[in-house]
Amino acid sequence: MKRRYQDGTVPQSVGQVRRNVASQIREARKSLNITQEDLAKLSGTQKSNISRMESGRYNPSLDLMVKVAGSLGRKVSISLDEPGK
Repeated sequence: MKRRYQDGTVPQSVGQVRRNVASQIREARKSLNITQEDLAKLSGTQKSNISRMESGRYNPSLDLMVKVAGSLGRKVSISLDEPGK
């Protein structure tokens, strides 16, 4: 049984958010035809961090997310939507 808030909505899965972010990073990198190593160098991090980000096994800092996004020519956008929207 899924946990629910008092208003009856089901909380968003942290794992699902990580998988979504991982997919976006991977697809953006591939669309630029660059390797994980290239992205790591551009972002000032290690290839292993990029690999773990793309697999959803890493919870990067917001600072690193901004650097990675910028290296991909993208921006970080965070939305705090109301439940059910």
